[in-house]
Amino acid sequence: MKLFTLPNFITLGNLICGCLGIIYVFESNFAMASYLMLAALILDFLDGFVARLLKISSEIGKQLDSLADVVTFGVLPSFIIFRFLENSNLEPPYLKYSAFIMVAASALRLAKFNIDTRQSSSFIGLPTPANAMIVATFPFLINDYGILGELLNNPWVLIGYVLVFSFLLNAELPLFALKFKNYSWADNKTKFIFLGTCVILLFSLKLAAVPLIILIYILMSMAVMRKSRKK
Repeated sequence: MKLFTLPNFITLGNLICGCLGIIYVFESNFAMASYLMLAALILDFLDGFVARLLKISSEIGKQLDSLADVVTFGVLPSFIIFRFLENSNLEPPYLKYSAFIMVAASALRLAKFNIDTRQSSSFIGLPTPANAMIVATFPFLINDYGILGELLNNPWVLIGYVLVFSFLLNAELPLFALKFKNYSWADNKTKFIFLGTCVILLFSLKLAAVPLIILIYILMSMAVMRKSRKK
């Protein structure tokens, strides 16, 4: 069993980013915590990419990836929301602990992913990194985006977010994956359209585009699923 492979080291980098991010949350440096989450997302992509490139595949790598993701894309975003709720005037105050529903939902999502053979080329339920990337934008949206920031300063909006996205993480919702067997337009039209839309939105709306991109991702996946059922 090969433990010390390059993909596994990259995965451990993801885990370390998550741990450091939690420290920054408790220092109220939410921006740095978000940057570390973004760095972890890049590492999460790279470990799989490098594993395929080097043709290295192992069960321990698969399990390690999910364990790292629980921390970085489950615990860290939940702590960010927890601290926002803690700093609000939420009554009763114990409701701030509702943020950790998202940790449980993320762990369940990742455990299901490891044993669900239906998710080899697509996803069932929202991937944990997608949810985490939305939360990573919260510190910047709150400070710089007026009405949207005011909404996120409302503790009930944050609790609502936790409940809705905890559900989406484990919903029987088929979503396409950005995996390419080839790069032909005919086989990847939906993916190319989605990626082009992401680029346009990010350039025009910047961070405010991230929640919109995830919504478009869900809607496009539902449209693809409906079209495939008609066929």
